This record gives sequence, structure tokens and C-alpha cells, in this order.
Amino acid sequence: MKNLYWLTTLFLLPLLASSQSIDSSGQELDPVSVSSSLSPQKISVTGRNIFVIPGQRFLDLPVHSLDELLRYLPGVEVQMRGPAGSQGDIVLRGGTFQQVLVVIDGMRVNDANTGHFSSYIPITPSEIERIEILKGASSAVYGSDAVGGVIHIITKSFASRQWKKQFSANARAAGGQYGLFSLNAGVSASTHRSLVSAGFLSNSADGQPQRGIDGYFHNKTASLSFGHFFGPHWQLALRSSWDVRDFAAQNFYTSFISDTSTERVKTSWSQLQLSHDRGSNKIQFSAGYKFLEDKFSFNKRTLANLNKSYLLQGLLTDTWKINAASVLTSGIQFINKKISSNDRGKHDLDQAALFVVLSHRLGERFSMSPGLRLDWNEQSGTKIIPQLNLSYRLPKWQLRASGGNTIRDADFTERFNNYGRALVTSGRVGNPRLNAERSFSFEAGADYFPIAGMKISSGFFKRYHDDLIDYVTTPYADMPRKDNLSPTGVYALAKNISKVNTTGVETDIQFARKVNETQSFWSTAGVVWLESKSSEATPSLYISSHARWLFNFAFGYTFGKLSLTLSGLYKKRQPQISPSPVIAAVSADYFLLNSKAQFLVWKEKIGVYIQVDNVFDRKYTDVLGSQMPQRWVLGGVSFRW
Repeated sequence: MKNLYWLTTLFLLPLLASSQSIDSSGQELDPVSVSSSLSPQKISVTGRNIFVIPGQRFLDLPVHSLDELLRYLPGVEVQMRGPAGSQGDIVLRGGTFQQVLVVIDGMRVNDANTGHFSSYIPITPSEIERIEILKGASSAVYGSDAVGGVIHIITKSFASRQWKKQFSANARAAGGQYGLFSLNAGVSASTHRSLVSAGFLSNSADGQPQRGIDGYFHNKTASLSFGHFFGPHWQLALRSSWDVRDFAAQNFYTSFISDTSTERVKTSWSQLQLSHDRGSNKIQFSAGYKFLEDKFSFNKRTLANLNKSYLLQGLLTDTWKINAASVLTSGIQFINKKISSNDRGKHDLDQAALFVVLSHRLGERFSMSPGLRLDWNEQSGTKIIPQLNLSYRLPKWQLRASGGNTIRDADFTERFNNYGRALVTSGRVGNPRLNAERSFSFEAGADYFPIAGMKISSGFFKRYHDDLIDYVTTPYADMPRKDNLSPTGVYALAKNISKVNTTGVETDIQFARKVNETQSFWSTAGVVWLESKSSEATPSLYISSHARWLFNFAFGYTFGKLSLTLSGLYKKRQPQISPSPVIAAVSADYFLLNSKAQFLVWKEKIGVYIQVDNVFDRKYTDVLGSQMPQRWVLGGVSFRW
């Protein structure tokens, strides 16, 4: 606690001390968002805590992949298993990694097989216009998985607006220790009616030494998109992307000494959006198709798991501007999920939903957004999901409150893991009789704008969860199915935990200042305190792993041709120790800092930079046994046009 206090104080002091002597940079602290209701709204009227970051930040910060970028944003915990996009579990407000929904331009990309793949976002950084992080219950609009919140990525080609006639290109290449090579490149060209955008991201390294193997990774993403306006009312957007993650996965899923796992995950993603907008009425149809192939090898002596999952979805929305004060958004959604696996078998699941959200302003200051969703799932039946958001605006304050129900259905791993193996001597076992999770969440908070360019958001939230799905250590005698189990085995069974209550307090800070024509800085920071209490006598796996205290930040400073950026986090959580001393333990807390210094050598277009990941050489893990890299030094060149 004392460490967290001093870290926060040291980070905020220079910002507050300089706030009266410099001009605002003009950073938009109340931007238009589409995440809360799928219709464009100023964040100040949504009644929600929504954090927005421009896609440009990826090029500025010392990060290699999108999950690393998310890791340093206020209120977001990413439990990393490997570096540079190998794997990371996204956590919002203490929810498990399956309780965060990832969306690209309105289409969900969470995998039907497991939430461990949620951070494999099939989009390149150069295509991203902005990332919106919607914290808290969002199932009334998005359905299953939107429990802790939503990560919504909005891209340049799908953004509903007329473009400027321009051409832009950027590239960043770097090399470093342990055979590291990184390349991030993108190009876009637009007229007033059309935009074409393409990008490529590659991170490869032999990796730092682990137990018996090196922590190698070869991760690549490529994407291509096109947007076009047919006259004043019709817009079409198309995308196709390809993603491959090939990496060492030692102790990603177990804490066994015999675990020298490797994994290869291949994803293809296609997306279409057709819109008809007449100002007072907008009808939009979106469709997406995702195919994912996962090959996992525990060690050289065991048969590899080969899992193939399929996700097909369609979404039709109608946004009607009733009058100057009211906007009604309604929609219908269909989702089909499939899996074919030598471990989990072949399964097929259909989902459908109807939803409606009303955004209404009462007077100049008060706004409300009631929403209702009728959700049908082939496995768990029909549910009604309500939500109500409230907002009240004062000159320097924004008061907000929200309450609503959420749901989450079990994925195929939770239902059928280890069902296809001849003999399972230990490990996690699925349970096809799982019920869907249900919860009620409410929150209350305020946004404060003390000076130009600064926003402070703070709030309290509470979630009451029934039938939460988690893995719980279970004796052989209590296992519901023993067909392929050993009486001497040690198992973690997927179960519905009767009740879990989560309480939390969070504060986010955004700040940006322009000192003069050559000097400016910006920063973001967040602090979250969480407490989860379960009715289970035996602690469950993932509830006990989320951080009790989380402080993360990003900072950028520019002086002439020199720029310095930092990203870091402090995490305090429940420690975990393995019976074997060679298995990396989960410490009670750790502090991590990354830095990057860049100098422009030609105008504002070509620069050289040096980057240091894990500056203080901290040895740490987020998951028992999964050792994260220590200090890593690299250098590179960047190009922007």
C-alpha cells in the first residue's frame, strides 16, 4: 500500500505543479463514443466510465502488441503468460478473462473455444483509429461475456464519416537481445469517398532461457480493409485479416515440471458492414466470420491437442433520432459457434437476441439510457437483460450511475476439456452440465475537469454474481464423470460457484499540455482496488488471481526532436507458491517499467530510438510457473509520412 501511494504521488506531482503555467494541447476529454449503445454519443451523456485512447499511441509507447498496450491503460489488468502478443488474459473490474468482450467495429471476436484467445485481436495497429474501454456491465447491448466490460476497437475504414483526400504511411523496425526482430508497418490512402488501409505486425525472437527451452515467439498479423461511400447515404466497409502466434507456452496452463509446452494459433477474420444513413435514421448490417486453429503440445512425448473453432455472426441495427433529445437504437443479432477437437470433440451452438436502447436527454443537464435485451442460447435458454444508465452534467463535473444484469455462457473448453483423451492423470476437466453465469452490477461515479486538458474519473462499483464458472480443485471421489480419470489423479473441475461478490473503487486520470510549439506532454494513469468474496470453501483458480491493487500508467514528453515515453504498472495480489522450487512463483506484488527514447534525424519523418523493457530487471510471473522476460534492450528506426 505504501509503495502504491508513493508511485501515485511521484507520477502526479509534475503534472499538477505545471498545470497553471502551460497551455492546453487540445486533447479531447469528452469524445464521441459508440460503445455504450452502438449509436454515436458524447461520453458525458452515456452514464458510463469509458476510456478512449487514439490508435497513434501504439507507435509512441514502448509496447510490441495490442495486449501490451492494453496492459498500461487505466483500470485494465492483463495477466501475461508470454511477451509480444504470445498470450495475455484481459481482466476488467475483477472479472475472469472470459468476462471481458473484445469487439472490432461492432463485431465480437471472443473465441468459442476459450477466453485465453481473447487477446489475439486480428487487426494491425496502423488500422486502429481509437480504442474504447467500456468498464462494467454491458450485456444489455452486447450479450454474453460483457460482464467486466468491453474492449471496443474502432478502425479507420469502418468509422462513419467522410474522409479527407490524403496518403499516409508509417513503419517501425527494431532489433535487440535474444534474436529479437520487430516490424510494424501500415499504409492508408483516401479520397473524400473511399479509403484503403493495410498493415503488418511481426514480433519474433529466440527468447530468454526458460526451464529446458527458450521462450521463443514468432507472432505475425496482417490486415487489409476498404471503405466507400456510395452517394450521400450509403457506406460499405470490408476487412480481411490473418494472424499467426507461434510461441513457447511453458506452464501457461499447468505448473508441472514436465511442462515444456509449445503452441501455434492461426486465425483468419473477415468482416462486412453496410450502412444507410439519412441523418434522422440509420440502418446498419454487419457480418463477421472467424476461423481459429490451435495446436498445443504439452511436451515432445504427448499427443498434441488440435482444436478448430468457427464463429459466424450477423447484426442488424436501426438508429432513429426521434427528436433533438431522444435517440432509439434497436437491433437483432445471430451467432453460431462451432468446434472440432481431438480433445473436446465436435460441438455446435446457436445464439440469437433482440435489444433496444433509448438515449434521452431531460433538459440541458440530465440524460438517461434504459436498455433491454432478450437473449436466447441453445444451451442455456432465454433470458431478459435490463440496463439503466444515468448522467448529470455540471460546469466542471459529470455525475454518473449505472445498473444492470449480465450473463456469460460456458465456452467449449469449460464444458468439454479433457473429454476426448483416453486417460487423464491430472489437470483441468470440463463439465457439460454448467449453467450460465448471472450477475447484477451497479456503479456510481463522477468525472472532474479541474483545468484545461485534465480529466479525473472516479467511482465505486459492486457486482453480485451467481453460478460463476471457475476451476476448483476436486477429489477424484467427487468428480461427476470418472470414465477416463485416474483414482490417484489431482483434478480441477469446472464448476458453478454459488455466489461471488466483487467490490471495487477506481480512479482514472488523463492529462495533456502543450508548453509551446516544441514542447508538450501527455499522461494517463489509473488506480483500482478490488475485493472478491466467494461462497466456496476452496478458493477458485481465477478469482484468487486478479490483482487486489492495480496501478498502471503511460507518459509521453516531447522537446523539439527528442521524445521520451514510459509505460508501467504496479500490481498487488494473492501470492502463489508451487511445491517445486523450479516452478516460478507468483509474488505478492511487483513494479514494472518500460521506457523508450526517440530522436528525429530528418524533419518529423525519420527517427531512431532505443527501448528498454522491464527497466529494473524484475523477475515476475502473472500465472504460476509462466516466467515473464526480464530486462530486454532493443533499438530501431521509425518512419512516418
